[in-house]
Amino acid sequence: MYDQYGRHLHYLRVSLTDACNLRCVYCMPEDMHFQPRWKLMSDEEILTLVEIAASLGVDKVRLTGGEPTLRQNLTSIVQQIKAIPNIHDLSLTTNGILLGEMAADLKAAGLDRVNISLDTLDAKRFHQITRWGHLVDVMRGIEAAQAAELTPLKINVVVTAGFNDHEVAEMAGLTLERAWDVRFIELMPVGDVADFAIESVITSAETRRRIEKQYGPLQEVPGYNGHDPARPYRISGAKGRLGFISSVSQPFCSGCTRLRLTADGKLRLCLLRDDEVDLLTPLREGADREALRQIMAEAAWRKPWGHGLADHELPQARVMSQIGG
Repeated sequence: MYDQYGRHLHYLRVSLTDACNLRCVYCMPEDMHFQPRWKLMSDEEILTLVEIAASLGVDKVRLTGGEPTLRQNLTSIVQQIKAIPNIHDLSLTTNGILLGEMAADLKAAGLDRVNISLDTLDAKRFHQITRWGHLVDVMRGIEAAQAAELTPLKINVVVTAGFNDHEVAEMAGLTLERAWDVRFIELMPVGDVADFAIESVITSAETRRRIEKQYGPLQEVPGYNGHDPARPYRISGAKGRLGFISSVSQPFCSGCTRLRLTADGKLRLCLLRDDEVDLLTPLREGADREALRQIMAEAAWRKPWGHGLADHELPQARVMSQIGG
């Protein structure tokens, strides 16, 4: 699939559920209500749509949520997606809470690697940010992922003013003795928490300045291809790497190769725009695969060049957990 700007869209992020076992302050309100199960894609519907995407050139799939480890039959879904011809890269983004007991089985089923959200190393602050979570569970999940060789292990840190911005140097220090990628993400304004996000953004430039104040100038890692949103850097002598995802202050839209499939079967063309195309309804109404291929390809063609944050155009239709990040 290509869009009207010539970008090859070969990366599909698939949300398996909009539900989550945390209530992170930058993601959703505490009293969040999730969609009924019948509105979400079944296992078979997910596989059908991923197979169609693969037939159009998608070779990289990331499973997201909400929290994807809450999805029943996750191991089976992983195994079946990995068996689809042309799918060469299968990963998962998780909060890590349940990963301790699932990592080995997911690796055996064919999962290649995981991204784990971890915004603080302070147990009290972790509970404050997530409202419900316990840091010890995430650390257990990280250890299990490392043991299962779901690598390279990536740690995602959403930097939020007043919550964890003073910890970024400590988080960067995780890479000194561990071959992990720690990636610092600018807070993105989405849905009901958009106003909070706008007021709480810490730019990547500021995050990097705070890290370099402690560790000195960062070394740029060679070989960056322009498509990963996180350009890699390294603290001098560190085993792991750092990355900075600057969606707000320095958009990387020109290199975007992603499409997103929401848990209720909508093809979302840009993370930070509300434009979506319904795939689940025609699938349930009996559309054949060729018709669905055409719908998907035509939608991909009109993927926008980028988000509209600079023009104060904020996505309002969904919160982040309903998109899959």
